[in-house]
Amino acid sequence: MTHAAKPLPPRRLSVAPMLDWTDRHCRYFHRLLAPHAWLYTEMVTTGALQYGDVERHLRFHGEEHPVALQLGGSDPAALAHAAKLGEAWGYDEINLNCGCPSERVQNGAFGACLMAEPALVRDGCRAMRDVVSIPVTVKHRIGIDRIEDYSFVRDFVGTVAEAGVTTFIVHARNAWLKGLSPKENREIPPLRYEFAHRLKQEFPQFEILVNGGLASTEQIEVQLEHVDGVMIGREAYQNPWALTEWERALFAPEWAPSREHVIAALVSYCEREKAQGTTVRAIVRHVLGLANGLPGARGFRRLLSDPQRLRADDPQLLWEAWACVSTSPTDATTD
Repeated sequence: MTHAAKPLPPRRLSVAPMLDWTDRHCRYFHRLLAPHAWLYTEMVTTGALQYGDVERHLRFHGEEHPVALQLGGSDPAALAHAAKLGEAWGYDEINLNCGCPSERVQNGAFGACLMAEPALVRDGCRAMRDVVSIPVTVKHRIGIDRIEDYSFVRDFVGTVAEAGVTTFIVHARNAWLKGLSPKENREIPPLRYEFAHRLKQEFPQFEILVNGGLASTEQIEVQLEHVDGVMIGREAYQNPWALTEWERALFAPEWAPSREHVIAALVSYCEREKAQGTTVRAIVRHVLGLANGLPGARGFRRLLSDPQRLRADDPQLLWEAWACVSTSPTDATTD
């Protein structure tokens, strides 16, 4: 259990919670790239914390701060129990998922389908706020299915805010609960950033973050003219070095780590984790995009994905993979 030791930065930049991706190893890697970004866990269901292995779901590293626990659930008592655990384990924020569109989530009565029940979301958030002192936030869509009227998301935010929630992370697409896969739900419903902008205008006292489709510093800066922060998902995961650029643009102009520094830190991390039973594969799978855009990137990815090399479980594999890049004919370490 680990608690933040210094004041928390504003939520100008966050890396989105992504199922099967943003585990503690991924978050440790992202923290090396962006010291001030807020990091989020994968969604953890209230049932997993009531009946499952709490340590496996909640354990994280002190270096990850600021880090938020995202919960999936709808029962106020179960949410309160899970939130209390999250605070006890040292998380800096509890976030409620009201945006995931998968049918598996709907069957559990959480995710985007909860936007149709704002009073239930309000009651769940109130139950969590009653038992924790850290912020409780909500991540949601702008609508569900064919409901495309701004008043739907405005009323949802207004109702949930009655519980004292003041931070809303707006994935600026509708969630189609039938007919689209989760992947298609991240790409097909059109982006309407203006809905998030209108929420900030209508609720200036609230912290409004926008999520969805953002991939460049220029796009981020445009959004920050209208809202308080941005949350980046796939681009941060697939092209992680971009996090260093966003850190420079939003927090620390002098920030200039080298990829070699990151590799060295990851090798040390792999060695520490291996001593506790973690495989090298579990860590390096998040690092495949580190050399994107550089000569030798394909060789870097190939080595880190090679089943035979991964079976050897040797942290030095990271240095061997980096040699594919650093020995390229051009200067591969300069951006």
